[in-house]
Amino acid sequence: MSAKRHERTFARRSTVQVLYTSEIQNEPPSVLLETGRCLEEDGPLTDYALMLIDGVESHRDVIDGYLESTSENWAVSRMPIVDRTILRMAVYEMIYVKDVPVSVAINEAVELAKDFGGEDESPRFVNGVLGRIAKQLEGTDGDGAGVAGAEGEADATDAAQTEGEEPHAEASPAPSEEVDA
Repeated sequence: MSAKRHERTFARRSTVQVLYTSEIQNEPPSVLLETGRCLEEDGPLTDYALMLIDGVESHRDVIDGYLESTSENWAVSRMPIVDRTILRMAVYEMIYVKDVPVSVAINEAVELAKDFGGEDESPRFVNGVLGRIAKQLEGTDGDGAGVAGAEGEADATDAAQTEGEEPHAEASPAPSEEVDA
């Protein structure tokens, strides 16, 4: 179990580095991987890291919908790049990776924010945003009503099934538009 945990922690660190590079170079992560323009200081990327990178890229609209609805006073585009990258990866894990408990995704993201975050407030910000998303995923978003996908995106469940992935059972649709309860 410890080896799996360590491997996934390493994969998350690698994922953040690739996603960060993608933002800085203004290129999709898949292009960076195809052209070999990402750092592999500690060896090749693991399958878990590649799955996270692909998942974040594939579901970015849904993920950003969650971030927009829960990051008080922060537009996703105005967030520090490192924080945004960590948040996107963690939200992907929270919604789509069944064998990672939501609490683990949050804790790992907070640790990454401590290591990589450019601001003293990064860990607190990341924890707060992810905590609010966790409450949405539990269906405790106040009135109990779900919310639908961002910018016409299908909800998280439909998007996952379309992509051949299944979100966590407790995941409610992504925020932005209301869904009939």
